[in-house]
Amino acid sequence: MIYDSVIIGGGHNGLVAACYLAKAGKKVLILEKNDYIGGGTTSQKVFPDYEAYLSRYSYLVSLFPKEIFEELNLDIKLLRRNIASYTPYVQNGVHKGLLISNADEEVSRKSVLNMGYGEEEWEGYQTILKKQQTFAGLIWDSFLLPLKSKADWKAYFEAENQSELWQSFVEEPIGKFIETHVKSDILRGVLMTDAKIGSYTHAYDESLLQNKTFIYHIIGNKTGEWRVPQGGMGNLVAQLIKKAIDSGVEIIADAEVKRIDGTKIIYKQHEKPYQVTAGDILHNAAPKVLEKLLGYKPLPYKSTEEGTAFKINLLLKRLPQLKDTQVKPEQAFAGTFHINQSFEQMEETFKTAASGKIPDKIACEIYCHTLTDPSILSEELQKQGYHTLTVFGLDLPYELFVHDNEAAKKEVVEKFLKGINEYLAEPLEDCLAKDKEGNLCLEAKSSVDLEKELGMPRGNIFHNGLSWFYAEDTNHIGKWGVETPYDHIYICGSGAVRGGAVSGIPGRNAAKVVLNQ
Repeated sequence: MIYDSVIIGGGHNGLVAACYLAKAGKKVLILEKNDYIGGGTTSQKVFPDYEAYLSRYSYLVSLFPKEIFEELNLDIKLLRRNIASYTPYVQNGVHKGLLISNADEEVSRKSVLNMGYGEEEWEGYQTILKKQQTFAGLIWDSFLLPLKSKADWKAYFEAENQSELWQSFVEEPIGKFIETHVKSDILRGVLMTDAKIGSYTHAYDESLLQNKTFIYHIIGNKTGEWRVPQGGMGNLVAQLIKKAIDSGVEIIADAEVKRIDGTKIIYKQHEKPYQVTAGDILHNAAPKVLEKLLGYKPLPYKSTEEGTAFKINLLLKRLPQLKDTQVKPEQAFAGTFHINQSFEQMEETFKTAASGKIPDKIACEIYCHTLTDPSILSEELQKQGYHTLTVFGLDLPYELFVHDNEAAKKEVVEKFLKGINEYLAEPLEDCLAKDKEGNLCLEAKSSVDLEKELGMPRGNIFHNGLSWFYAEDTNHIGKWGVETPYDHIYICGSGAVRGGAVSGIPGRNAAKVVLNQ
């Protein structure tokens, strides 16, 4: 069978690319190795005894451009969380918490002042937020345009009287920027978290991977706000699948691509080999996977490519009460609940992980989808007060799980529970639902699991180390960041330049290149 375009990988970026290509009249095929479509962007019934559909891997949306929603006519509601974040801490033996509100600035101000660093701390925090928004406003629109050089970008920032901003975000470690403007270890940590999510890095990393990670987390749609997809990630994928099929896209699941030979793609489905021919090949998986399919030996892994994500999915009968009596569980868990994520704590967890050990205190963030969007639960579970929790761990690199994945995961889960229970008035375990066999409804995924289940090398959720927003090679100036050295083969996934997270950007950009040939 001959197709205009064959897309390898049925994640959201591949679906986005397929929709654009099919809309333009191309004959398109998607090949997906798993038995479901969506890749890491999926909602699944993680605990079979309960009608609860959790966003199993990725879970919040910020970087998905409004333009793609409009161009593909997607009807996805991205719901605002009333609370941005809550970070519990103990001060002079008293349990307190830093509560940052998306809805009431005065709530945030009082909480920052309550830490005891004075009005200057609040002003410094506001300065950081304003600088983030200015930076986002300057670069966001470029993500849907060809790449410019670093020199051109620097000149643009100078022309906008933002040379200092360029220096802070692009030239110097982001840790310096954070430490310059705020003094509280807790608030510094909340800010620094954006520089570490999914990346194996630290505040003063010379590679500046932390800066790239920070930028991706603060620029989305010029606000950097992370929102809840109504109906979970599965709703986004379901709409993309429908758009694709309605446009004539053919989708084959359980189809693992084994080799690319020129324009031919060889795949297996139920142990039976098949072959298709493509005018263009769009690869919606990691660049290193593409190298293997082409028969080349991938280059050795760099430290910036190390996967460090650790995901825990939980189903609760009820939300736990907190030792901090000034905040309700419905507030604390509505936003991002930070545990062991002060600036200094995360510097220590990185050092411990780098020495080959699992940190004693697990730096992580927790989020409750169902406080903002209960629709992922059945009506019966909603009535009974059930909730879902998602935990995302930091500084837990792939290397720590290679020797004995199950034992290492067990250790991390135990340390996570111990860590969060320090701030709860009742053990989290007492609030968890149980399945028919009496097991706690808790699922843990290490980067080793992500590699096995989603094909992400070393479990890196970004497919490789995040890129800058500009052309890092002069040969890439004026290109889209999806091109490869091979004719008619493009990267349309997170491993593209300006890929990463749930954005659809590399999918759209790859489709644009194909259509503009």
